[in-house]
Amino acid sequence: MLSQFGNLTYSGFMSQPKILLVLNPTAGKGRAGRRRSEIEAALAKRGLDFETRLTEGAWHAAELAQAAGRQGFGAILAAGGDGTLNEVLNGLMLAKEAGSPLPTLGVLPVGRANDFAFGTGIPRDLAGAVDLIADGSKEGIDVGFVKGGDYPRGRFFGNGLGVGFDALVNFAATRLRNLHGPLAYTIGALRIFALFPLPVAVRITSEDFRWEGDCQQVSVMNGRRMGGAYFMAPEALVHDGLFDICVVEDSTRYEMAELILRYAKGTQIGHPRVTMGRASRIYLDAPLGGLAVHADGETICERGRSIEIECRAGALEAFIPRRPEKAGK
Repeated sequence: MLSQFGNLTYSGFMSQPKILLVLNPTAGKGRAGRRRSEIEAALAKRGLDFETRLTEGAWHAAELAQAAGRQGFGAILAAGGDGTLNEVLNGLMLAKEAGSPLPTLGVLPVGRANDFAFGTGIPRDLAGAVDLIADGSKEGIDVGFVKGGDYPRGRFFGNGLGVGFDALVNFAATRLRNLHGPLAYTIGALRIFALFPLPVAVRITSEDFRWEGDCQQVSVMNGRRMGGAYFMAPEALVHDGLFDICVVEDSTRYEMAELILRYAKGTQIGHPRVTMGRASRIYLDAPLGGLAVHADGETICERGRSIEIECRAGALEAFIPRRPEKAGK
């Protein structure tokens, strides 16, 4: 085994792809950066051939991912939280649109909420996540695409998109610089709950799902969870070619408080204010404006009028646990 310091490279089994490790040193309030040596040691222990590059600012992870295939990397690992993963995923999808070679996506969940990793079944512990990559467990995963608001050309997302109350909670949680993970999301929810913004009139149309009325929030999910603790779509799958949709109509404070508790257990299905559905393409229109939208925690718009959302089935190959029916194949 050879080691080269600086950007560390370890040469292991020749049959394994060369790996680009994209590490966001600021993820998890800096904890990801402090774990660099631990991460590299875990990869080296499994004999993986990798090169580390640290992100240097916003969108740098996307740029690294977009170039990775052209540079000969067969796999790319996003080491950070959901924001890092979102950038890497966007870079890979832009590379795919350009016809560039596509590395397999891997995730080392060393950030805050790590909702994408949870929804795909990636182990929470570092050793388990590295074992999954070393064992070569791969599946095709769906990728979301949203167009509108601040992104007229569109932006990709992996875990989920939130509209209304959920988006406002995300904005509030992001501003809590000294808190992170589920605690930040919970404090953000309490702040928005205290303000209790008015619902927004929306129309949701697709081939498979339609809804119209005054809406408190909409969750469009590829994964199962938001904010590290809230199961907006407890039955969602990342490889079924469909979004799971959760719509909450105009509700009282008491009803929203009850729903927040239900989200923590994933038991909102059947609540009289909740409508669930599935669709692959969605058009969401607010005739009077006022749409607050985030995707994977990234702001899409704060007072938009319409967005289009598309599920791109099996768009990327990722290191995730195999589905039970494929486990023995």
